[in-house]
Formats: sequence, structure tokens, C-alpha cells
Amino acid sequence: MAPVPSPGPDAIRLAFSRAMSAMYRSEVPQYGTLLDLVRDVNAAVLDADPALRAHLARTGELERIGDERHGAIRLGTAAELSDIRRVFAVMGMEPVGYYDLAAAGVPVHSTAFRPVGDTALAACPFRVFTSLIRLELIEDPELRARAAAILARRQIVSPRLMALVARHEAGDALDSHEGAEFVAEALEIFRWHSAATVDFDIYRQLHAAHRLIADVVCFRGPHINHLTPRTLDIDRVQALMPARGITPKETIEGPPPRRCPILLRQTSFKALEEAIAFTSPDGAPVAGHHTARFGEIEQRGAALTEAGRMLYDRLLAHARANAGGRPYDQALRDVFTAFPDTWDGLRRQGLAFFRYAATPAGRAADAADRDGLDVDGLIDAGFLACDPLVYEDFLPVSAAGIFQSNLGGGGPQAYRPSDARAAFEAALGRPVLNELDLYATQQAASLRQALADLDRSDLAA
Repeated sequence: MAPVPSPGPDAIRLAFSRAMSAMYRSEVPQYGTLLDLVRDVNAAVLDADPALRAHLARTGELERIGDERHGAIRLGTAAELSDIRRVFAVMGMEPVGYYDLAAAGVPVHSTAFRPVGDTALAACPFRVFTSLIRLELIEDPELRARAAAILARRQIVSPRLMALVARHEAGDALDSHEGAEFVAEALEIFRWHSAATVDFDIYRQLHAAHRLIADVVCFRGPHINHLTPRTLDIDRVQALMPARGITPKETIEGPPPRRCPILLRQTSFKALEEAIAFTSPDGAPVAGHHTARFGEIEQRGAALTEAGRMLYDRLLAHARANAGGRPYDQALRDVFTAFPDTWDGLRRQGLAFFRYAATPAGRAADAADRDGLDVDGLIDAGFLACDPLVYEDFLPVSAAGIFQSNLGGGGPQAYRPSDARAAFEAALGRPVLNELDLYATQQAASLRQALADLDRSDLAA
């Protein structure tokens, strides 16, 4: 019998993301309503803006605009984080960025497992924002020890899945049958379970410490808590959600609306209160409820350079500190008038990353017409095109805002500062990648190639 071809990491990731979407849509029907709304809004935006359609087609974004861009899970132990890293590696997903949300009152630190590189992102941009609970932030030592003991007893990854992971790590590509089996086994990690693994009294104690701690500790595994489609007009989606029977969170997280979108804007519908089967300490059944799962929407803009991020963070902090009696949305808009809102301004001031390409006119031009021009001159002459790189990562303040709006109260507004990145990376089993380095590499590679296509490689030095 002929060998069955390997599907490869990109194909496995695409199959997994589609299976995850189908599962979540069946588990949370309101999420299906949200997907339909986003699809309708995106279609209307593209119909009304041919220039945007052309831009998305040119950059390869048009065909995958309807794909979910990310999901999110919360893990309980260092071993779980290490296992998940190995699982995601089979799908070509690497840990990018470190996010400590404790300062915002959420007792986790996180990374984003995602594809890197133009080819992988074009094949399937799916990523999973993955958080590790910080049990050391539970003040009650007895409760902290009990939570650790509960988590130590569970195994979220099946033996068969780990066998497939080990096969991949040994350099043996999974064939199509094994790839399908891998997707099915991996999907079980993220499935919802309506029965808790602890009695109701323990759940209430953990819930009182922080709702997120209860969500992580009291169930069989890290159920997916949201998936996120990408919209082209998040303000329109937010406004239309109530008409579709969906209750949105009060505010959109991230920067204000702009002609030239930057970074990431997010909103969501309120987390669902779901029936959970508990027991009493003596084993009798107890009916209860838990709030965890919701639907999120995102609108992605340009990736910012270090200088751009510093300006963004400074303006965001200023808006939060000086809103006064004004609505926060208005304060945000007012402050962000200081952030350039043209692509040319963002590029010339070094605030955003761009992808460069030689234009047909540039390729056809005489060498004498291209000689003597610098990069700006080539762009002004229409010989060199540049498009902003899409921001593929997350914002810690926004992530915390989404968590808090869907988990509600329960826990301090902020935990004591600590440097936990080294502990996170030790649990992960490797350093996280720096997202700014990834964007800089993409930009530099595109510029080198574009200049080579124009016989101006001398400018790439």
C-alpha cells in the first residue's frame, strides 16, 4: 500500500481551527449568531469600500477574513503548559509574547501560540491565547494547597495524543490518517464539561478567591472559553448585537476608531451562565451554575514598532488618568489625535511596520528613472508599494478588560507586582518569541526583496 501523504503543520492547524469552530458553535449557539452578524457586516463594508477590498486582496487577507483569528484557554499547572506547547508545535504554532495580567487583577500570565512567517499566516492565522493560573496569588495557604492538589490529579492530554506528539518530535511526519486522529484527540482538550470535578463547597471557596481560579481548577480540562472572528467594522457589530439578541460588553477595548486602524480592538458578548452538576461534601448531587464562555469579536490594524507602542501606551495611560467627567470613549478619541492617522505619516515616523513590494510600474521603469531615488523617492514615484503589516498579537490591558467584563468581580483590583516571566518560560520549556522582532524581520525581508526586484539592492544595506 502506498504511503498516505502528510498533511503538514499548516493543514493540521487549519483542520483543527475548523473543528474547534464547529464544536464551539454547537456548544454555544449564540456564537453562531455572532458569526452570522460579523459575516453580514464584513460583506456590507466590502461592498461599500472597493479600495479596502482591493487592499485586502493585494495583501492576501481577503480570502481569510472570515476565519476565526483566535481562541483562548486557561491552564492550571506547569506540566499542562508544557504539554500544550508540544501539542501546538505539531500545528506549527509557537509561543509569541509574554503577558502578565496580574497587575490588572487577573491572576494569570499568558502567551499566544500562533503561526509565524508569511506563508504560515497566509495558510491559517489561527492562534490560541493561553494563560497559566498563578496559584501563588491565592492568599489563603490552605486553599492554595487544595487547589494545587486538585490540579495535580488531572491529565488534560490523552496518552494517544501524546504518542502522536512524540512521533512528530522524533521527526516522523504524521500521515493524513494520523493527522485527522491528532485533530480529534486535541479537540477533546477544549471540550466543555457540565459536571465539576469538585464539590460545591470547594467551588464556592475558589470562586470567592477569584472567579477565574474556580474556572481553571474545578473542571476536567481547559475548555475553550471563547473564539474570535475578525470584523472590518467593530463599532457596527457592537451597535447591531442587541438586535440579534446578543448583549455586548459596555465598551470596546483598545484604540479608538481611526482612518488607519492600529493594533487590535476587541469586544464580546456577555459570558453565559451555565448549569453545572456539583456534589455536596457527602456526595449528594447539587445543581449549580458557572459563568465562563462567551463570544468575542476583533478588528485588527497595523502592527506598531517599539516607538509606536510607546506612544500608544503613553496616550492610553493619559486617557485613563484624565478622563475627568467625560465618557472614556470621548477622552480616548481626544487623546489619540496626537497619534498620526495616515499610512504615510505612520511609515515616515517609524511608528508602524510595513510590507514592501515592487510595483508593475517600478519593474517596467528604466533603470535611470529608479537610480538616485531613496526608498521614500521610490514610493513617491509609484515604483515601490507598502502595506501595513497586520498586528497578529494581543494587548494585555485589552485582554484583562475582556476577562474582567465576563468574569465579573471576585478578587483584588490588582495583585502585588512580581517578575514571573522566568517562571513562566521555565514551565513552558522554552523562551517566548518577541513579536516586535518577528514584525521587523518580515518588514526587512519584504524590503530587501522589493529593492532587489527594482535593481536597487544598494538601498537595503
